[in-house]
Amino acid sequence: MDRDAYRERLAATTDDPADLFEHFEERSVAGRTHHVLTAARHGVERGTVVVEDADVVVRGYPSIPRILVLEPGIESFFAGTETVVVEEKLDGFNVRIAAVGGEPLAFTRSGYVCPYTTARARALLDLESFFDAHPDRVLCAELIGPETPYTTTDYEGIDSHDIRVFDVRDGESGEPMSVADRRALCRAFDFGQPRCFGRAAPSDAVEIAAAAIADLDAAGREGVVLKSADGESMVKYTTASQHREELAYAFSLPFECGRDFVFSRIVREAFRAAEFAENDDRLRERAHDLGEAILLPMVATIRSVAVGKPIGQRHTVRGDPDALEALFDHLREQSLTIEIEADRREDGDRVVAFRKVADSSRDRIRHYLDGGTRDE
Repeated sequence: MDRDAYRERLAATTDDPADLFEHFEERSVAGRTHHVLTAARHGVERGTVVVEDADVVVRGYPSIPRILVLEPGIESFFAGTETVVVEEKLDGFNVRIAAVGGEPLAFTRSGYVCPYTTARARALLDLESFFDAHPDRVLCAELIGPETPYTTTDYEGIDSHDIRVFDVRDGESGEPMSVADRRALCRAFDFGQPRCFGRAAPSDAVEIAAAAIADLDAAGREGVVLKSADGESMVKYTTASQHREELAYAFSLPFECGRDFVFSRIVREAFRAAEFAENDDRLRERAHDLGEAILLPMVATIRSVAVGKPIGQRHTVRGDPDALEALFDHLREQSLTIEIEADRREDGDRVVAFRKVADSSRDRIRHYLDGGTRDE
């Protein structure tokens, strides 16, 4: 592998390729060796993949900063920007779909190839036509819906799962298409996209974003992503319902998520409440909702462990039997414990309900219920 050549192609900020590639991890996928950057280093994004024998680089997706208040957050972040586009932020599984040696693969944020999402993307999207016309592009997409092995969220009109493309980038440079060009390109290939709520100058985008957030919050949706028209600058903002849902998840499996995960959600909701709580009664209502999201799921989990019930995330997936078997192998390779709860055939598909067992939470709760102590 010519590491210096790849260092230059990645535009790394170090002159020594060893400084960069010591942070890459070697993995084998479908007979090919992939070099994956496991953490951002030297100006190169986490999840960046180099596939030497196919001479392909799949750039990692950039981290999107978050604003905690819409006003003046939007105007401050987009100072000097003429137009801001407000799109829905979807609650799904984020992947980059790229052609590697002519074969479409779906890469996770951390650079793994997800066999399930790869199979579903090939089935749901006309990838052959797209990559024939745009071989060096990468589709940045979310796998969404109630039947996925990762995030399960109900979306109107989606009974099982679907894919939404929210960005199209150059694989090697990571340069994005403009929002208008990307939306037109996706329409040409009939790729689903997130809703667009409007485009305006930064000062006017505050009102558009606030109205969108109110509607999304009422519907239990995640939030919005605001982008400059050229796609280069992005910032996100999430709803109160999303904050509560994520806290409820964290406290339903209290020893799986770290304290930073929990604290960051509380901080977000505090700033949102400070900006939008109209009066003291509304603030107390928000506090009540937040407290329920924290306490009730954890009590339910403790009671489940006490009577020997399993705990963990429950999912349903459907698709080609071989693809599902590859999925379960992939999840087990990530050191996850999988329990199959139901396995059937439906209209030619294999449909499996399974649980990702929360071993750490189960074992620690059992320890405390049995009289164990906790050091604090």
